[in-house]
Amino acid sequence: MRTIWKGALTFGLVNVPVKVYSATEDHDVPLHQVHEKDGGRIRYQRTCEVCGETVAYADIDRAYVDDAQTVVLTKEDLASLPAEKSREIDVVEFVPTEQVDLLTLDKAYYLEPDSKSPKAYVLLRKTLEQTDRTAIVRFTLRQKTRLAALRVRGDVLVLQTLLWADEVREAAFPALDEDVRISKKELEMSASLVDSYSSDFDPDAFVDEYQKELRTLIDAKIEAGEGFDVSTTFGDEDEDAKGGEVIDLMEALRASVARSKEQKGSAKKKDADASKDAASSKETKSTKAKTSKPAAKKKAAS
Repeated sequence: MRTIWKGALTFGLVNVPVKVYSATEDHDVPLHQVHEKDGGRIRYQRTCEVCGETVAYADIDRAYVDDAQTVVLTKEDLASLPAEKSREIDVVEFVPTEQVDLLTLDKAYYLEPDSKSPKAYVLLRKTLEQTDRTAIVRFTLRQKTRLAALRVRGDVLVLQTLLWADEVREAAFPALDEDVRISKKELEMSASLVDSYSSDFDPDAFVDEYQKELRTLIDAKIEAGEGFDVSTTFGDEDEDAKGGEVIDLMEALRASVARSKEQKGSAKKKDADASKDAASSKETKSTKAKTSKPAAKKKAAS
């Protein structure tokens, strides 16, 4: 991993030098735009709408467009803003972890201790673990002031940027204001369905099927020399086999529970059959061994 930022975590008089690394990466297969006619690469140029000239990136300024006018902000204007060059991650407060809304979590970064002794780093990590607290911090990254949550993941401190309060939209849906009655039986059936699907979460058990199929398609095109039918790689899909809107909630819950139980029962039956076959095979071998011994004795006696 490549360091993207260096600084120090500060809270009170404690200073913890750290290196910052991006904790996530995009696994999507990179695709380019090309001309359908000849396969030529499509590239975009920055063109001025007034003079029609192609403009170099170094000659581009930023602007804010209002209903009535445009305000141009030069590089010097943006550089004059305060708190743009700070190399400190300031802890504002420590809050109960459950109070951090998951909806506000954004980009995640790993923090590595950047000093000869990681004692201050380990002390902060253990303190957060024991108190079940999350540190709310402020820092500057890529010329923007950020709000973030500092938490523990295994043995590593993770800095996860937060959306500002005004960036989270309010969920105002009229349908949610309706008085909906849920019967006790429906709730019990729904809880039964949840229980039938209950399991421990294992992220490695899930894969991005689209990217997997996209890679299969690309490999097939390379191997087939471009000319092939897509259906030979993925098979034909029945577009008509799509579910509609569920009208009877209770019936849908019953069917879901029944199907889940049937799948579990089928899996248990397979395991039982496999065990039975193994036992039968073992018994057959044992019988053959027993019947072969007297024959051997009789042959020796003769």
